[in-house]
Amino acid sequence: MKIELHHLDKAIVAEVQSTGIVIAEVQDALDLMADCYYDGTNKIIIRRKNLHPDFFDLKTGFAGEILQKFSTYELQLAIVGDYSDITSNSMKDFMWESNKLGQILFVETMEKALEKLSR
Repeated sequence: MKIELHHLDKAIVAEVQSTGIVIAEVQDALDLMADCYYDGTNKIIIRRKNLHPDFFDLKTGFAGEILQKFSTYELQLAIVGDYSDITSNSMKDFMWESNKLGQILFVETMEKALEKLSR
């Protein structure tokens, strides 16, 4: 895993770069948050493919646990990926509500993630 920092006008954004799963359990998210905070940022971009698939199954409670940590520690997270395969209405609603609140964002492109996190 590599973390690339994007220095924007109003923010420093950490982009997680990895070919594999980065967050498979809650401790992985806490470790990532600590690494990024140490690098001077509270805004993180991660790709959908870097999250364990249980994240997108709300019945597991995994997404709720992870997102609660980001909220508690006041870090903003953008998850970049293609969401066209999401069929669960509850997951779609969860993503819509998250995007509305802005703490956790589900976006399709890196450009959109950087735009939203630069505010």
